[in-house]
Amino acid sequence: MPSEGMCFVGDALFVLGCGRLFEGTAAQAKASVEKLAALPPDTLIFCAHEYTQTNARYALTVDPDNEALVKRAAEIDAARAEGIPTVPTTVRLELETNPFLRSGSQTIRETLKMGGASDLDVFAELRKRRDKW
Repeated sequence: MPSEGMCFVGDALFVLGCGRLFEGTAAQAKASVEKLAALPPDTLIFCAHEYTQTNARYALTVDPDNEALVKRAAEIDAARAEGIPTVPTTVRLELETNPFLRSGSQTIRETLKMGGASDLDVFAELRKRRDKW
């Protein structure tokens, strides 16, 4: 329902995360989240699960200098402490803070020691690390 300013994404994209690669490839998953990232910035994104706090903790390990992420992680902790859900999110917030939408970030690449890698390889490494985290 992008024309309504909202999108229900199931497990393709989460607040500060993306779905596991149970089926398909990293390239397919990356293509899926890029389609969602191309929606208008104010589009509300409704994901299927509330994994936000855990995703924030992981995101901070790969993008520790992202001031927007640090601020958002604190806001998420406060909201969850009050029992307030963190879903929905917006495309804008995810573009600023979700590492899976920021595989081109120099900071993330430096943290992963993948300066010369392709965006796809960085995305795949982010997912691999999150699976083990």
